[in-house]
Amino acid sequence: MRISQEVKAELFSRLHTDEGLFIIPNPWDAGSAKILAGLGFKALATTSAGLAFSLGKADGIAAVTRNEALQNARVIADATTLPVSADLENGYGHKPSDCAETILLAAEAGLVGGSIEDTTGDPSDPILTFELSVERIKAAVQAANSLPFKFTLTARAENLIYGRPDLADTIKRLQAFAEAGADVLFAPGLKTIEEVKAVVDAVAPKPVNVVMGLSNAAFTAADAERIGVKRISTGSSLARVAYGALLNAATGLQQQNFAFAEGITSYATLNKMFA
Repeated sequence: MRISQEVKAELFSRLHTDEGLFIIPNPWDAGSAKILAGLGFKALATTSAGLAFSLGKADGIAAVTRNEALQNARVIADATTLPVSADLENGYGHKPSDCAETILLAAEAGLVGGSIEDTTGDPSDPILTFELSVERIKAAVQAANSLPFKFTLTARAENLIYGRPDLADTIKRLQAFAEAGADVLFAPGLKTIEEVKAVVDAVAPKPVNVVMGLSNAAFTAADAERIGVKRISTGSSLARVAYGALLNAATGLQQQNFAFAEGITSYATLNKMFA
């Protein structure tokens, strides 16, 4: 069954206004996307780290090209009938026009949403200036609004995961992104329910995404929903589960230990899911 991009876009947008919280897991290829869709999730989002690892590259250092990211996103979008949003990293360029072009190319790839973050790709100076970051989101919003369907734009403030634990500046950026027209706000690295509530309250009524699985967050999904979080993503955590299992199994093989095969998902089960 085929579902048009316009319908997918409307379904995805509506998830952000319907009552309650929803979980949007992050597959890294067609197979993981099909598994997640088969379990009944309502939408999917790509993961820059999951893609980078699958290509044998490191994440966060601009090692993955825009073409590689969009090709991966297209494969995931084509694998199921679910709406797909993409991790578009920093828009694959520093200029506002780079962000705008990336949004338009993401739409061409079949996506109905995407995120733009305020990072440089340079570990020695990881965060873009406030003023440039806001201009970039404005350009991305303008590009999204030019499309013939609702493209849900998520704006990300990355301070907290790049060694800059400045919650006040993070909130300032998110508020500015909201005023610039971003549909969803996201600050990965929030660790306490108090921090999450501060963000939710600061950008209300815009929906907030919280990532779970990246660290030992001291709150649950129920806690997040109670204070108004709309969306929970999983970032690279599912990819790390898969690669971690491979790493552990292969380490055992070095000692001629085949215990990893005990209790693993059967060939028949997976083959049926992909049939």
